[in-house]
Amino acid sequence: MTAQECIKGRRSIRQFTPDKIDHKLLSEIVEAASFSPSWKNTQIVRYIAVEGDMKNKIAAEATAPWPGNGKIIESAPVLIAVTVIKNRCGYERDGSFTTPRKDTWQMFDAGIASQTFCLAAYEKGIGSVILGIFDQEKIESLLQIPEDRELVALIPIGYPNESPAVPKRKTVDDLLSFIS
Repeated sequence: MTAQECIKGRRSIRQFTPDKIDHKLLSEIVEAASFSPSWKNTQIVRYIAVEGDMKNKIAAEATAPWPGNGKIIESAPVLIAVTVIKNRCGYERDGSFTTPRKDTWQMFDAGIASQTFCLAAYEKGIGSVILGIFDQEKIESLLQIPEDRELVALIPIGYPNESPAVPKRKTVDDLLSFIS
């Protein structure tokens, strides 16, 4: 599969088969995602694979802000919690901020890593969807996420049980401008 095929073929999957994902396969996906670029190569993104009762508890108790996400998580055999190590992106060695964006660079790094994770999963036949609406505090408590880390996204993954159509895309003329 070429990079173009992977980028153009990947869809957000919200319905999965009940088939389990081999832990070795999941490790291969994370290894590929580890090559995502990051602020000054800080590599702050960490993944937690959540299965079984804990995954179902998150689906039932931590998706009130958007209940549909609970159904997606229930359907997936694995839920990936994407976390970042706080207070590393956007800083100089002396602790000052490098840019006016301060520490918001961590979300940029998490986004790049999440997309890379999803593309690597797609290449292996695994479907995914990146979720951003959930009870962050509740999930951080349930997963006992350390104080120096922050939960930034959830990615339910599994073998797809749907084939969504390609959504309409804006044209290059709508997306690109040139200035001389």
